[in-house]
Amino acid sequence: MKPTQYHYGKFPPQRFNWEKLIPLIGPASAALARYDGILSAIPNPGVLLAPLMTQEAVLSSKIEGTQATMSEVLEYEARGDMQELSPERKADINEVLNYRAAIRHATNLLNELPLCERVVRAAHEVLLQGVRGHGESPGEYRRVPNWIGPKGCPIEKAEFVPISADKLADAMKRWEAYMYGKQVPDRLVQLAILHAEFEALHPFLDGNGRLGRMLVPLFLHVFGLIQSPVFYISAFFEANREEYYERLLAVSRDGAWTDWCFFFLTAVRIQAEENQKKTSEILKLYEQKKQQVHQLTHSQYAIHSLDFIFECPIFRSTDFVNNAGIPGPTAKRIISLMRDACLVNTLREGRGRRSAVYMFSELIRISEG
Repeated sequence: MKPTQYHYGKFPPQRFNWEKLIPLIGPASAALARYDGILSAIPNPGVLLAPLMTQEAVLSSKIEGTQATMSEVLEYEARGDMQELSPERKADINEVLNYRAAIRHATNLLNELPLCERVVRAAHEVLLQGVRGHGESPGEYRRVPNWIGPKGCPIEKAEFVPISADKLADAMKRWEAYMYGKQVPDRLVQLAILHAEFEALHPFLDGNGRLGRMLVPLFLHVFGLIQSPVFYISAFFEANREEYYERLLAVSRDGAWTDWCFFFLTAVRIQAEENQKKTSEILKLYEQKKQQVHQLTHSQYAIHSLDFIFECPIFRSTDFVNNAGIPGPTAKRIISLMRDACLVNTLREGRGRRSAVYMFSELIRISEG
């Protein structure tokens, strides 16, 4: 059986079965708007929803075969000395950390640049920094063929062969132009098309899947569908991994753009509802703990303490003392009070020069679902 080839000359697609898509566009847009309404109630989404960004990084990387969990990632980041982990698991964790760093870097660039090829290449460079695939030209489009199939298979046995390297640069320019074109369909349908086309082009030697999924929240933010680039879609794709890959493949194989957009709109609706639920739970938890921490500490630094443990739900005691913006003696007193009140749980006791490690378990449970 011959590999499916990239759909030359068929982007952007000219025909859709709008009768099939229109019933999904309204519910997906409405669910996204409700989620954005919850975002508007959160004083600092970058802090309070930081664990959800980590969970998105975990699940997006899991689609590519990594096995690290959110708790492992956060504990490794806090401790940095988890010798019990295998080299493979540490590599998985570092890929997740790079994903998170890449989307943060891209978000910062969007303060000065539009969502464009330059931002994509910059995010890719961070994504592959110092991890598996770091020798695969981070930040540079591939100059050689690549293909998708069983590991080590020849191109003749591949499932899919992306666009040839000599046509890639022009294809990426068309991809960017379509993003800002005047004649565009519904924004969510446009995003579905852009995601499928990016994956079909496979512009880099490694990291294309993760980067393509990272573009979803960036696009939603840039085009005003959500006020912060904090939308987590990978849970649906990971739970429906086989259909996700099949729908993408069918775009090039069968021209099945409508079926892909149907799948993508379904993903947006379901994940917007799930994101709204988790975000509401986190906001409710924040309000509960704000009162509790005030009563517990009687300190002007209560909110500093709370923001720190929401942004870093697994942390070393020394990091809290040094980075929470609280005077040292006060920080030590507050962390002792939070521990004694079981607001945080002890993962590792402090001993000698080794710091204690604490976990804000309630937030971890909500974030991991």
